[in-house]
Amino acid sequence: MSFPVHRKRRLRVSEPMRRLVREHHLEPSQFILPLFTCPGEGVRKEISSMPGVCQLSVDQLVAECESARALGVGGVILFGIPEHKDEMASGAYADDGITQLAVRAIKREVKDLLVVTDVCNCEYTSHGHCGMVVGHEIDNDATLEWLSKTAVSHARAGADIVAPSDMMDGRVGAMRAALDATGFKNTPILAYAAKFASVFYGPFREAAESTPQFGDRRSYQMDPANGREAQHEMELDLEEGADMLMVKPALPYLDLIRMAREKFPVPIGAYQVSGEYSMIMAAAQNGWLDLDRAMMESLISIRRAGADFVLTYFAKDAARALA
Repeated sequence: MSFPVHRKRRLRVSEPMRRLVREHHLEPSQFILPLFTCPGEGVRKEISSMPGVCQLSVDQLVAECESARALGVGGVILFGIPEHKDEMASGAYADDGITQLAVRAIKREVKDLLVVTDVCNCEYTSHGHCGMVVGHEIDNDATLEWLSKTAVSHARAGADIVAPSDMMDGRVGAMRAALDATGFKNTPILAYAAKFASVFYGPFREAAESTPQFGDRRSYQMDPANGREAQHEMELDLEEGADMLMVKPALPYLDLIRMAREKFPVPIGAYQVSGEYSMIMAAAQNGWLDLDRAMMESLISIRRAGADFVLTYFAKDAARALA
């Protein structure tokens, strides 16, 4: 039977009723806050294309982590901005590198906050690419040594999870072998398994000072048109030892989050990237969208698609809204 017997609006008549029958929920513990850390002291340098997001010196980073923990945010992911860059990305795997210093400071000062580290080279290379450049090509296999050394140095500093974002073939297996060989068998790998060559990374490149000095990253990041390839990338990363998978960006790739959730039994994350954040912030600042509603609707859509956790610059604001 149909209308008038079935009236779906009966279960939408009030907020308590809607809350009772709601299928998906957001919790601050499901959010991971991306943070950018840089040398210096007392530094809070706002990123022009990402209102409210700053490059932070380690002392300011620790304060931001304390605030995130107090709000119940599930964790942070760190992106380091070194004082000097070179052809060999040496700052990425130096024991006194900016990310390593930041991890140690957080672990010393902010107890029980999960610390994830981005394992890549683009912030540390003078050319802005994610791997070793030979001629005008990225040498995949030579880059694996850098990535493995970086993962071990992050784990040694105290990182709870390492997250390779470079999209080199074989990186997860190389990192897993290096971590196991150096006593970090219990350090999980969150693989940026389906990371697309997306226009939505634009503001991030200002934040991380990582714009390529020549060419682009389409020879190693994925073609936005390819869904089956994304599934294969995820399968390969799991075979190599990944513990968790990530889809990046999130909103333009909700179909792939759903596919991953239905196919793979491991935790699935999604990164609501800088461009997604900046679009919502720009629309809200122009009075075109209600900021809080747009923020929460975007996050619940990512969760509804199947993500277990979301990397989002809205983490603290969303946690406050949920309080």
